[in-house]
Amino acid sequence: MPQSRLIIRPRYGEVDSMGVVYHANYLQYFDMGRTEYLRECGLPYAELEERGYLLAVVDVGIKYRKSAHYDEELVLITHIASSSRATVTFNYELFNTEGLLLTSAHTRLACLGPDKLPAVLPPDLRDLIEKAISAGRKGAVTPSESP
Repeated sequence: MPQSRLIIRPRYGEVDSMGVVYHANYLQYFDMGRTEYLRECGLPYAELEERGYLLAVVDVGIKYRKSAHYDEELVLITHIASSSRATVTFNYELFNTEGLLLTSAHTRLACLGPDKLPAVLPPDLRDLIEKAISAGRKGAVTPSESP
């Protein structure tokens, strides 16, 4: 799967007194995006945790372009950008329903094994990542398309 598409509607508690989404809440949206991405690929994050693996965020970069607002329908596009033996980097683009890019970001996550120490990505996750990167070179989903 090259990309996933998730609809988000900011809740009242996620915005400031002007109805604008508070900047730190975007991190929760990105977490939702990568969790759904993995679920759609057939490897729910909860399953990785049950097996003792964790993906810890070690790097985040966010570019805020336009504000998102309370109860506005947003479209979050998530895809895997790159990986190494022990890390995976996700890219995110958050659009409004008119297709205007509001925010772009990346997170790099490092794999921790059952002992909570750095570990190589499990083979099934590694395969999923390689397939996703390969598929991403072949095609992409736009904000108005279904995954």
